[in-house]
Amino acid sequence: MRKENWMLWLLLLVTASLSAQEKKDWVSYVDPLIGTAHCRWFHFAPGASPFGMAKPGPSTNGHYGNPNGWEAVGYDYRHTSIEGFPNFHEFQVGGVSLMPTKGQLVTVPGQLEDSLSGYRSAFDREQEKATAGYYSVLLKRYGIKAEVTATERVAFQRFTFPAGADSHILFDIGNKQGESGEVKDARVYQAPDGRIEGYVITLPAYVQKYQKGAEVAMYFSAVVDKQPSAVGTFRGETQTPGATDISGQGAGLYLTFNTKDQEAVTVRLGLSYTSIENARLNMKAEAANMSFEQARQQSHQKWNNYLGRITVTGGTTADLTKFYTGLYHAVLGRGLASDVNGAYPKNTGGVGQIPLNAQGVPVHNHYNTDAVWGAFWNLTPLWALAYPEYYSDFVSSQLLVYNDAGWLGDGIASSKYVSGVGTNFVSLVMAGAYNYGIRDFDVAKAYAASLKNEIGYENRPEGAGKDDVERFRKYGYVDHVDPAPGEWCFSGSHTLEYSFSAYAVAQWAKKLGKKEDYNTLLKLSKSWQNIFDPSTKYMRPRRADGSFVDNFKPTEPWRGFQEGNAGQYSFYVPHDPAGLIAKMGKAEFNKRLDSIFTAAQKTTFGGGTTIDAFSGLSAPYNHGNQPCLQMPWMFNYSGKPHLTQKWVRAICNEFYGTEGIHGYGYGQDEDQGQLGAWYVLSAIGLFDVQGGAAAKPEMQIGSSIFDKVEIQLNKKYYKGDKLEIVTRNNSAGNIYVHRPTFNGKKLKRNAIPFEQLTRGGKLEYELSDKPAAY
Repeated sequence: MRKENWMLWLLLLVTASLSAQEKKDWVSYVDPLIGTAHCRWFHFAPGASPFGMAKPGPSTNGHYGNPNGWEAVGYDYRHTSIEGFPNFHEFQVGGVSLMPTKGQLVTVPGQLEDSLSGYRSAFDREQEKATAGYYSVLLKRYGIKAEVTATERVAFQRFTFPAGADSHILFDIGNKQGESGEVKDARVYQAPDGRIEGYVITLPAYVQKYQKGAEVAMYFSAVVDKQPSAVGTFRGETQTPGATDISGQGAGLYLTFNTKDQEAVTVRLGLSYTSIENARLNMKAEAANMSFEQARQQSHQKWNNYLGRITVTGGTTADLTKFYTGLYHAVLGRGLASDVNGAYPKNTGGVGQIPLNAQGVPVHNHYNTDAVWGAFWNLTPLWALAYPEYYSDFVSSQLLVYNDAGWLGDGIASSKYVSGVGTNFVSLVMAGAYNYGIRDFDVAKAYAASLKNEIGYENRPEGAGKDDVERFRKYGYVDHVDPAPGEWCFSGSHTLEYSFSAYAVAQWAKKLGKKEDYNTLLKLSKSWQNIFDPSTKYMRPRRADGSFVDNFKPTEPWRGFQEGNAGQYSFYVPHDPAGLIAKMGKAEFNKRLDSIFTAAQKTTFGGGTTIDAFSGLSAPYNHGNQPCLQMPWMFNYSGKPHLTQKWVRAICNEFYGTEGIHGYGYGQDEDQGQLGAWYVLSAIGLFDVQGGAAAKPEMQIGSSIFDKVEIQLNKKYYKGDKLEIVTRNNSAGNIYVHRPTFNGKKLKRNAIPFEQLTRGGKLEYELSDKPAAY
């Protein structure tokens, strides 16, 4: 072969390879059905755009609601019938459901046990497709194909009907959906121009618990691309043909069409939390003339771009599915709550306005969010690495609530307080952003809000959490009082949590030159030592008189420890692992921690095969909940990094699955992407035990599942363009790290500063079936 031809051939080959890589369809690895048995309301919304407001998806039991506001409801992989397609899926927020039907008009959803009751319909898994940004299913009862997709604030629902004059679309507006709670008021009407518009105002359980009297409102403006032959309203089984406007609980409206065989009718729904007018505006700005297919393709491309921020090669098909589904869940949660014009729902009621830039665009967005309890071990480090612009937005979003209410809210639904866990880690999240180098928010205000969150207690509303800060400061720990039946006292876990977050804000105070604040906070950060019992070497709740609680059982959940036990929480000192190891003794620390994982492996690192979010609370380790997620990484501080590599790899392989029932354990608590994000970080072999709390955060190095990882770095925040992780001799049996280097220089520890990583470069190491010598 002539040299010129050979070089041309090589150039074409490289170009083709690069082109194929650029066009890689990461969405194809996403399976939203994973872990949907016993999943939470916000877990399954496959039609959504990344971090979007519009989250359309199917519901199998959403109209049942849930008694306490948090239990699994909405879509369950074990169910065999669908009752509708709600467009809002957030923590404590749900509503505006559509359902296509055919034949005799029925206007109640029916019972889960009978797929022919009400208007629900059976479906087969073989005729169901779910991926990031798109969902479709054949409703067997009617022969109707239902599809959903979305832009950020506009939901698209397309229904393909058989022939007939009895094709219907129901707008079920005035009934509870998922976690939305009871309906206070609703309205749905057909406007003169044919739009279907309205609102529903709900009273979610957690809103009523933490901000009594507050409410959540959802607004919509829908355009239907086919003229109906008839219209009517309904309330339960009562139907009013010809009516075009109905208000109050149970309000609904139906459209009837004369359809040809396989004729599609598309509904576009502009959504908003502030007004019908802004729902119209959101539609006009994002999807004025957009078709369903255009929206679907746009969503697909956007998901590919977001998922493609982290590209991995190597590993099994199952590894890739777990990875990109986990990343999908991390980007799905905590969606938009502000409109295109910057309007947002205020915590105190009414509508607020986010400032606009010179181009008239809001300077940041506002978001809904479940509590950030545990998010510092999964979501926020992942955001810092791959989505720092969202992390920045998230901080500014939380400050809107502080502006309006005077206190940060650990969880917010349409800006209303839904603390959920009764604590508040938003100050740690804000300090983490600053420490990671994300600082394009109002730093002075964020620091003031965070300081108040750590030490303030006068007139503190219940929704701001941490209602025992005064006792924490008085005693140096939260004193324990055994509560009455049905009540709780989380004295031990709160002491540990407050110590951790105080440390994070202390580091921030030091950087800002606030010496007095630093000294106060640093002292508080050492409060964990006050509940460490040297006789048992466990964290043990203490009473106000200084005595440790009696009848102490390390495996007993709830007594002083929220959603966990003393055995699990005794490792909850992420900000001072060296101090904890010194108190426990290095040999005891390693022996106990290793034996915990040896025992936990027998029950799939948590609740075994029991389908329940709380099934592992008495277990030695419970990966299905937030308080434990740093534990397998703690060996990196105790001279046994190979045990971190061993157990993290085992958890990735065994706790995580690729099916509807065994996905995130068995019906465990995938809180808006937290377990998915943990898998992503662990699978690439990077983790921050301190969750950004350190003045100079570090990422601990684990054992990457993949041969190569590439992380795109945002140049607005970081100096580097790309971070690469390259492993050699990677296999299922080769899990132990040897000779790690960064940009060719040998690393002395199994950790690397975050700032160094984000300058860009290449982290490399060999993998072996034998641990490295330390």
